[in-house]
Amino acid sequence: MQIILLEKVVNLGALGDLVKVKDGYARNFLIPAGKARRATPKALAEFEARRAELEAAAAEKLAASQAVAEKLQGTVVSITRKSGVDGRLFGSVTNHDVADALKALGFDVEKASVRMPNGPIKTVSETELEVSLHTDVTTTITVAVLGEH
Repeated sequence: MQIILLEKVVNLGALGDLVKVKDGYARNFLIPAGKARRATPKALAEFEARRAELEAAAAEKLAASQAVAEKLQGTVVSITRKSGVDGRLFGSVTNHDVADALKALGFDVEKASVRMPNGPIKTVSETELEVSLHTDVTTTITVAVLGEH
């Protein structure tokens, strides 16, 4: 299916690009999320009429994400979990737990934006994680997992 991107999408393209994607990806994710529209002649004309407005909104989102990233940079998030004597947790700390802890600190972060390349944290430790606030903006935080016997 041929679509017009209404915002930058990772590994796909930038605002205004005409791209061909699988029907299910467009129908089930991109179009309902407001990230794309079908590439019909009418939709192309409407997009060209709104291009400046969409580019201004994208620039505003980017600036807001950069401002949040500066505040978030170097933040230490403490999460307490039950653990054994050897330092292993009963369970794990996931990106959902980190996002909830960041929300408690006043940062509006979605769980999907917390990157955990090594999977959930399963030991008492301090771990550096990346938070992707925008496709072009990432920042680093430290998650301190504290053990509780």
